[in-house]
Amino acid sequence: MHKLPTISKFQVYRNTLKILKNPLPFHRKNYEKYGDTFVIPLSKKERVIFTRDAKLTKHVLQTQHKRYYKSRLQTVDLAKYVGHGLLTSNGESWRAHRRMIQPAFHKKKLQGLLHIMLTVIEDEVKRIDGNGTQDIFPLMHDLAFQVVAKSLFSGSNLREQMSRLQDITQTNQRMLIREMRQPYLNWWFRWSGKIKKHLKYAKEAQDLLQEIIKERQKDHSERDDLLDMLLRARYEDGSKMQMQQLIDEVLILFIAGHETSANALSFALFLIAKNPDVQEKLQTELKDIHLHEGDIMEQLGKLIYTRQCIEEAMRLYPPAYIIDRVVTEDDSFADYNLPKGTFVLLSIYELHRLEAIWESPEEFKPERFQTDVKKQKSDYYYPFGGGPRMCIGNNFAMYEMILTIAVILKKYKIATDLEAIAVNPLISLKPETVPLKFQKI
Repeated sequence: MHKLPTISKFQVYRNTLKILKNPLPFHRKNYEKYGDTFVIPLSKKERVIFTRDAKLTKHVLQTQHKRYYKSRLQTVDLAKYVGHGLLTSNGESWRAHRRMIQPAFHKKKLQGLLHIMLTVIEDEVKRIDGNGTQDIFPLMHDLAFQVVAKSLFSGSNLREQMSRLQDITQTNQRMLIREMRQPYLNWWFRWSGKIKKHLKYAKEAQDLLQEIIKERQKDHSERDDLLDMLLRARYEDGSKMQMQQLIDEVLILFIAGHETSANALSFALFLIAKNPDVQEKLQTELKDIHLHEGDIMEQLGKLIYTRQCIEEAMRLYPPAYIIDRVVTEDDSFADYNLPKGTFVLLSIYELHRLEAIWESPEEFKPERFQTDVKKQKSDYYYPFGGGPRMCIGNNFAMYEMILTIAVILKKYKIATDLEAIAVNPLISLKPETVPLKFQKI
């Protein structure tokens, strides 16, 4: 590792406030100065490798993934607020739960949820002001949250409980980001009672979900929603999930399930609004699509360009903009060693904008994801992560996003006066505001 460029801790401290607000410009500056991989020392023993190197990213996420676990940022810091579900576990615990839950997210299973998704999306889209300018991000946030809520708890009127759960997850996320970006203040967060207060919020969220799950367990009718699938899921020995594990998995589905979609949809709508030629091509594709006629899955399969627009939006603004891993056993890559305990941060945001890989990387070009071209880029494209730990809900999110774009653009033309979108990198990559003008077709 001594061969890698090293950034002094002084440089980090000098940029603390900027990093707290948005670390991406700091990362970009260092990548441009030091190359695709550099090191920041945390102490004499601890070092963090930052990389946007495509081959190293594939090495960590796919080729040698068994040697790289999620770091304590997720397994400890995030887990204390959202529990120990798929997102925050490692090793055999993760493998057992992944094998157990995976069938619930198979495409054939998700097909049964498409009517629920479409109904929720159409209801939420009614809130669009068709004669003015509206910040679309809060609407997409609410839409995505309700899609997850109804997909988990179909037939239940839980808007009040879901609203409170949404408030708690947003509040705790902001606190977690402060802990991650200001670790030198953790003593103050503990002493002042801030962490204790947010742990109480997390307990409130868990209690809320436990009450809902218990009510469902009393009701023996099958609804074939995600909660039913989780209740019916079994480990390899035939046993079912215990209540606490079930709560943790449901909470993770809420947080990860709506964040990714809300963010990606907001960015995609902005980019479509900024590119009238793209929008025209999209609406031409949508003319012959009738989502309430026939098989919804079959209709989705025809929306090829719509999908490409979403994929390109997630290249420019990947929800998982940075991925953390820790080396679990000594490893090597290229001409340097990676000792056990090394902390690795994979900059997906930067990898997706490398000129060596993507022609005119800052431009929005959905055609990049035509089938024949997309295969060539599979080793450089990780909007949902990669390897065995790729997001289990990626198909769920993609169907939801395609349906949302289709419902909106069949009703409206969209435009924006915003020149560039400001990003807010939290646990996932968020936009600040996305003001769009809507004109009914």
